[in-house]
This record gives sequence, C-alpha cells and structure tokens, in this order.
Amino acid sequence: MEISELMKKATIFHGHICPGVAIGVLVAKYAIENGFEHSPDEELVAIVENDNCSVDAIQALLGTTFGKGNLIHRDYGKNNFTIFSRKTEKGVRLSLKSTFGDKKKTTRDEKVKLLLESKLEDIFNIEEVEYNPPPKAQIEESITCDICKELTMNSRMIDYQENKMCIPCYQKFKK
Repeated sequence: MEISELMKKATIFHGHICPGVAIGVLVAKYAIENGFEHSPDEELVAIVENDNCSVDAIQALLGTTFGKGNLIHRDYGKNNFTIFSRKTEKGVRLSLKSTFGDKKKTTRDEKVKLLLESKLEDIFNIEEVEYNPPPKAQIEESITCDICKELTMNSRMIDYQENKMCIPCYQKFKK
C-alpha cells in the first residue's frame, strides 16, 4: 500500500494530519511490508510506549486495539513500538532515533513531509526481538464492588477489610 493511502486511512481515523500520525504510519508500513499482516483478531500484538497520535495510526492500519487486547500501552513517554506476529512468531521493535530531524523550528506540515520522505533507517532504530508476546486477552467474570456497586473485572478487585473493592473505591478508602 502506498504511503499516501496509509496516511489517508490513518488521518480519517485520527482526525487530522500531524507528525505523530506520520510516525505511526511509518511504523505500520514497515510492519506490513515485513510480514506483520493486519490483525482482524489477535494475530498481531503492538506494544506502544506512548499515548500520542502515532498510536491511532497503528490501530487504524494494523488492527491492534485496546478492545481486542492486542494493543498494550506502557506509559514511558517514548516513541517506541514493538510488534509481534503470532502467525509467524516474529517480533520487531522500532524506536525513534534521537538524532532524527534538525533542531530548527519547522512547521507541522514540514515535519510530516520530512518524515514521509526520509528513509526509515534514518528515522528509527529497527531490531528484531525475541518472540515473547503477552498472552491473549482473557474474558473475565465481572463482580459487583461492595462499595460503589459497579461491575468490575474479578481480577481487578481488591479484598480489603472484608470487602471486595474496585481500585477507585480502594484508593478512596485508603486515604
């Protein structure tokens, strides 16, 4: 798929064009071109280390989502992306190089253009990683929190002072 088609699809999902979307598009393009096919179910797993615009492009183009459990967020604030294919049992990690781009002031459009016209190796450190994806998503029973009475996944409940509490209620109770 051409980069312009990928940008269009990602932009429709995200809502606007920006450097973050371009970064995510480049990650997804690399993945697609290297045997990491779109994931209708949980065939791919993406582990992202940020919560910026790039993640929307990865969701839109690779089919990894929080709802399916094959998009894992690690809140490190880094433009790093690890993708696993359960079909091929391969993994790859792309991390944005600190040396990418100049430090001069550029417009949003100039940054997008620069990203899309650069060689991928100039933008990212790319390395194969050991195949070690997180387990497939588990559907868990929900039970009622004794405090707020809201249904909560059983694995997220905390037993405290003879009550089963959801995390927010536990946090309030502990104060």
